[in-house]
Amino acid sequence: MTCGISCVDKTLNKSFYHLGISIAKHPGYFIIIPVLLTLLCMTGYQQLKYQIDPEYLFSPIAGEGKTERAIVEQYFKVNYTHRFNVGRITRPGRFGRVIVITKDGDKNMIRREVFQELRQLDSIIQNATTTYDGDTYTYKDNCARWENECFENDILNLDALMDDIEAGQLNLTFPFMFNPVTWDAHLFPVFFGGTKLTEDNYVISVPAIQLVYFVTADTKRQDAKGAEWEETFLRVVGKAENSGQFKHISVSYFASRTLDHELEKNTKTVVPYFSSTFLMMGLFSIITCMMGDAVRSKPFLGLMGNVSAIMATLAAFGLAMYCGIEFIGINLAAPFLMIGIGIDDTFVMLAGWRRTKSKMPVAERMGLMMSEAAVSITITSVTDFISFLIGIISPFRSVRIFCTYSVFAVCFTFLWHITFFAACMAISGYREQKNLHSIFGCRVQPMSIAIKENRNFLYKAVMAGGIDTNDPDNPIDNKDHVLMAFFKDKMAAVINNKWCKAIIILAFASYLVGACYGITQIKEGLERRKLSREDSYSVEFFDREDDYYREFPYRMQVIIAGPLNYSDPLVQEQVENLTSTLEHTSYVTSRRYTESWLRSFLSFLDRNNELLNVTVDDEQTFIDAVKEHWLFPGNPFSLDVRFNKDETQIIASRFLIQAVNITDTNHEKEMVRDLRQICKDSPLNASIFHPYFVFFDQFELVRPVSLQAMVIGAIIMMIISFVFIPNILCSLWVAFSVISIELGVAGYMALWDVNLDSISMINLIMCIGFSVDFTAHICYTYMSSKKRSPKARVREALHSLGLPIIQGSSSTILGIVALLLAQSYIFLVFFKMVFLVIFFGAMHGLFLLPVLLSLFGPGSCLTWTGKDDGSDAEVDDGTKDRQLEKPFSQSYYMQYPTIGINGPYGSKGFLGAPYKAYGVDEKDLGLGTSGEDSSESSSSRSQHRQQVAATEEEVVFQAQPDLYGKQVSATEWRQRLDTHEQQQRQRQRRSPYENYHQDVEIDMQRARRNSHGDVIDLHGTPNSSVEERFRRRGEAFSAASGDDSSYRHQQVMAMPNAGSPPSAKRYNRRRSSEDSTSRHQRWPANIEERRARRAYSPAHNRPETFSTSYAYRSSSHHNLYQPNGKSSKYPPTYQYGDYYH
Repeated sequence: MTCGISCVDKTLNKSFYHLGISIAKHPGYFIIIPVLLTLLCMTGYQQLKYQIDPEYLFSPIAGEGKTERAIVEQYFKVNYTHRFNVGRITRPGRFGRVIVITKDGDKNMIRREVFQELRQLDSIIQNATTTYDGDTYTYKDNCARWENECFENDILNLDALMDDIEAGQLNLTFPFMFNPVTWDAHLFPVFFGGTKLTEDNYVISVPAIQLVYFVTADTKRQDAKGAEWEETFLRVVGKAENSGQFKHISVSYFASRTLDHELEKNTKTVVPYFSSTFLMMGLFSIITCMMGDAVRSKPFLGLMGNVSAIMATLAAFGLAMYCGIEFIGINLAAPFLMIGIGIDDTFVMLAGWRRTKSKMPVAERMGLMMSEAAVSITITSVTDFISFLIGIISPFRSVRIFCTYSVFAVCFTFLWHITFFAACMAISGYREQKNLHSIFGCRVQPMSIAIKENRNFLYKAVMAGGIDTNDPDNPIDNKDHVLMAFFKDKMAAVINNKWCKAIIILAFASYLVGACYGITQIKEGLERRKLSREDSYSVEFFDREDDYYREFPYRMQVIIAGPLNYSDPLVQEQVENLTSTLEHTSYVTSRRYTESWLRSFLSFLDRNNELLNVTVDDEQTFIDAVKEHWLFPGNPFSLDVRFNKDETQIIASRFLIQAVNITDTNHEKEMVRDLRQICKDSPLNASIFHPYFVFFDQFELVRPVSLQAMVIGAIIMMIISFVFIPNILCSLWVAFSVISIELGVAGYMALWDVNLDSISMINLIMCIGFSVDFTAHICYTYMSSKKRSPKARVREALHSLGLPIIQGSSSTILGIVALLLAQSYIFLVFFKMVFLVIFFGAMHGLFLLPVLLSLFGPGSCLTWTGKDDGSDAEVDDGTKDRQLEKPFSQSYYMQYPTIGINGPYGSKGFLGAPYKAYGVDEKDLGLGTSGEDSSESSSSRSQHRQQVAATEEEVVFQAQPDLYGKQVSATEWRQRLDTHEQQQRQRQRRSPYENYHQDVEIDMQRARRNSHGDVIDLHGTPNSSVEERFRRRGEAFSAASGDDSSYRHQQVMAMPNAGSPPSAKRYNRRRSSEDSTSRHQRWPANIEERRARRAYSPAHNRPETFSTSYAYRSSSHHNLYQPNGKSSKYPPTYQYGDYYH
């Protein structure tokens, strides 16, 4: 993998390495300090500021509706005490509403028995007593008033006409009529719902009737008393309905405090599931962290991962409350998410621990574990942190507050995991080092020893575990993980099949088609009913309101601000044009429902001009006439004109229009947008307003804000992934995956009945960070693989990350199951959207990305040409060339393997011996792996050695053990040397000056010391006694023949090579082969003799024949004796450079 920058990766690895060592040396401090900080931060709960106001939380902070309301209240402030009019309110205020339908089978409410029960219901509400601050009062004591008369539901006075109505002698005319008995002006659209009419607008039947009760709310005390009255209203009406007191009517009820109550109920609903969720997550963590090995099993660490996440969340919330940030019920979803994030980090850190060598000290294992897990847990935490940080700039306070608390929680979860949980891992490491049981804490025997000693079945099943220090690679003690083997062998085989690839591509295309279709079906806005629980009394009220009162839903106010001369015909024409334009839209009903003081006053003057004998040609006479004849105190139009202080000029006015047939939230959004645009296009300074417009503003903002957040998030995630995983191709695949997952979440959430609102916006922003986790890790693992074959890369990626993806996705989904049980739309949206992003992310990581990378990634030409055989051959890059070239710079010398790292055959020892330096892995398979080893388990390596040994027993030559105990046959040796020579020939075709400076620098750094600290030379020192043997034979043949040319050739070969650096240091004996070298003197005593020995090349001194009694030996103590003690006619042929001998 070609990297552009790696300073962040190196810095993190180095810093976390030292942190891990410090934690291992002092684990107690890293446990006690986080616990004390958690307790200290939890004292911030005393500063809790609980916020449940729906308008404050779910309306835009600087919405246009709030600006319009400020204009209305600047000129026309509502007076609940003396001049209250329900059509001209600017805020909901304190009220109680009931919608009544029949329950006896007859859907017509205009019946005497129905109105009798309506009167009974009205009496219950008005006579209910309430106590506040020592005062006891009823509705009439605290009601909103018009001209000192309580606001009453005059529709109840129809009971005086009920006999005539039922007899058919009196018809009710829609939309209004005068009561001939009480002289009330009945506005039927306010009270009647779902009215059926004749062609002459006579009422046929009324399915629903609404009653409304308003109380004063001018001062804070009045508002508090009104809130207390609402509690009484809800209690008495609910009791009357639930007790079966009414036989003919069914009552649904609602108050301004209902939404506050529902938000509070949502909070209380999810709290009981905390304990069960923590218990379930604890069991899941314990089970998934257990192994068949009783020592290396980590059940308590799985539990401590949950404890760490819980502690971090508690501390984060306490600190946020200390900072004065309000708390909302939605925040209770954050702990479930933080537990999922914490468990993911737990799996990653445990995987890093398992990839370290058991022989190593605990401090070193901790350092390597932290270093390896650094990038993985950091990139997860940073992406989640950035995604929540994007949410803080949202225009909705609910989003801001939730994201602020989540930012604190993500940071604390990360810090607590690299301190508190890491310290718990260190303690567990000391236990493992002593081979103590993971649960009982007693010392146990490894399985291999238990089998040798014939221990009973129960002991081997429950107690045996760990490794035998005398035989650490015993396959009995190092069994491969079953699920990892499944992903490597079974799952990878399925994905690498060409037909399966085609099916996966088609499934992905179908997924995108469904997502695009879902996006076209998105509904915007947070409906009020969705803030309530499904079993709430308010749900029935909202349903009835939608069923019966959508025909005339909103009484809207049009305000004309600024001083105008209303006597001017041009101004009158502009006002009339604005009114007519609004009335002719599809959202506003006919002019008969419009209340315009100017239109009605001018009509009044036209009808009574002869009687009144007034002129309104100038502004002052106009004002005098309107004040005298029209704006008298008893006329509601008096609330629609605002004069200056000396009442010589009209500085503001308004008129009312009626919305009609508004069906859903999308229709509401279109209505508000179009009507506002008409007002902006008018030459007048006009604006339109309704109290619900404050909530409707979210419809206009939620789509662009969500789209902006997703685009910015995708770009930032790509940059972050490039910083932590510096590969541009990997970053592009990550960005593609983020966009694809976000597209799927946005589309399928609409098909799953989730609107685009402030709640779903929180989840879309949150999903930006979650969508990176699986995709970034799988891309990194695939791109960093050294395999030439795409199939091999897929196997390697799935072997490393298949199980962690399943573990991480399962833990996150399991952690949010409690939100599904809460029966709340808010938490149900959290569950649905987190489930979608986790599911889609896992599917992208397990299926789509491996297929796309195999088709368009490194080595994809092998896939398209059908030449991908799935072999494990590695890419022959420049680094390997340099590793091979310098040690074999002279073709007839065989480099002696002084070290087992970065030798001519990769990270293994001489000729493939499975020796690895103490504590060094073969390779890093990427982020988030969770297996027992990084690439190949100890069991697999042991089995491989046994297979090689078994094979070599059948070879003609009697193979003898080499330096590391592995059986190496002459045939295998010869094959590997032939492979090396082919690679060297390919390098010789290149320019001799290619990468010269880099080669020299790398060789100078690599050729200083071996793993034991011995000074070595990699450039010219002979590495085997075979050269000594050829030198002696060359001298003998040369002396016998007397060939001068041969002598001159020997002198030329003895001259130093001008193109290669001189040999600097002498070889010291390997400590690992002291026993062997004590019996065989390998090297001459001085450097001069060794250099002279190198002067004789055996290439030109090969005799025609060899003696049949000559017993050929390989280098040093790596002896290959002749079969059955017999000598062959010719010794084995080995290839060195271009020479054969």
